[in-house]
Amino acid sequence: MVYDLIVCRSLTYAQRGVRLLERAGISAYLVRAPRLIARAGCAYCIKVSQRWLERAVELMREAKLVPRGIYQQLEDGSYEEVSV
Repeated sequence: MVYDLIVCRSLTYAQRGVRLLERAGISAYLVRAPRLIARAGCAYCIKVSQRWLERAVELMREAKLVPRGIYQQLEDGSYEEVSV
């Protein structure tokens, strides 16, 4: 299964985002952002299935939890920024 990472501006925003998505029936996991995508210091992100990405981002934006970035992990272990 392919997962995407939604990078949040803080741990609190990531926690709020996970709770929001889980209430909407979307499985979401709070994880530390890999160094490859953490732009400034440590960052936290929400891991969601690729099939739920658009809905997850839509819900987060409606709740004013705007993501700092959205990334998909490639087969070689690198990350590619995607837009939704």
